Amino acid sequence: MVRRLRTIAAMTRLEQCVERLCKLVAHQTVNPGGDELGLCNQLAALLRELGADEVTVTTVDRTADTDGAYVYARFGTPTLLLNVHLDTVPANSGWQRDPFVAEVTDGRVYGLGSCDIKGAIAAILTALEGGTAKNLGVLFSGDEENGSRCVPHFLANNDTQSIKQAVVCEPTARCAGLAHRGVLAYRAHYVGKGGHSSKADSMEKPIVELAKLALKLDAIATEDLHKGPDGMKGLCMNVAKLTGGVAYNVVPDLGELSFSLRPAPGFDQAAFEARLEAARLASHPKITIEQITDHHPFGCGDEAGIRDLVGAHTEQFVGLDFWTEAALLQAAGIDSVVIGPGDISQAHTADEYVLLEDLQWAIDMFAGIILRHAS
Repeated sequence: MVRRLRTIAAMTRLEQCVERLCKLVAHQTVNPGGDELGLCNQLAALLRELGADEVTVTTVDRTADTDGAYVYARFGTPTLLLNVHLDTVPANSGWQRDPFVAEVTDGRVYGLGSCDIKGAIAAILTALEGGTAKNLGVLFSGDEENGSRCVPHFLANNDTQSIKQAVVCEPTARCAGLAHRGVLAYRAHYVGKGGHSSKADSMEKPIVELAKLALKLDAIATEDLHKGPDGMKGLCMNVAKLTGGVAYNVVPDLGELSFSLRPAPGFDQAAFEARLEAARLASHPKITIEQITDHHPFGCGDEAGIRDLVGAHTEQFVGLDFWTEAALLQAAGIDSVVIGPGDISQAHTADEYVLLEDLQWAIDMFAGIILRHAS
């Protein structure tokens, strides 16, 4: 397949894209702890070479040991934004290759972030080689995989009033996502006194009380299993972790329960939290619950305009099961779509890869969007 591609002119652009992707994989942006700022500075230099009228690099404070960062390039007065996150998750167990040394073989590019989603960065840079960008913004943003602080910072600290549409890149198998679930995550706590297990019959039982809450959460999920829009029914409730205690003969003094759900667009969060409060009280009033993640669902505001923007480059418009920062852009009044090379089934896996065919498709898509937007 690669030999056949070498006979056509487009292969030159694909080779450029692959070369860029290999360099991006080598630059470690694992979140937390990765060098997002260093990569932003490198990308800023490339964007200036590609003719951007203005390029800025911004750092964003976060609780991790390194700051988040993003680079924003402006070509004219942007009405369209191309956004890709540049951070990755840590390398999963089971890698048979060096995650930070890209390997091109069997029609694939292997490497951490090749699929999620540095391949899109490489494709956008390659598409910009045409020099036709006009009224376009390009945002390569960090801190998507562990906090999502950069995009809100960008929206709050930059003039984005002219931006009407955004293409948010995630591995969607060439489909265009017009909606996706949100993510709500919580921690429940029970604090008791603890002590010798010979007195357990008369002592508080943090683990048991939290287990009661876990069962009630599962019951709520069962009740809602067939509720919601087509393709996104159910809550995806995940009772993830119950911890506490140090030994079988010690009554624990505290327990902690972690759980999450992935609501669909139209979800009534206030009504759910009223049910959650009822479940807490019915389990034990001493249980306290804190919310640790509040990512709202996403639904495109102007489907007709988005279909016109990317319809020539995809055969299918879908709802997505995973959360993206399109929800943040849409909430800011920027009509968004989620689309990109690679398949989500490859993201966050050992020996992650993206197909060369997908990279070629992405180059053509971004080049087409940029050219049409400039006309």
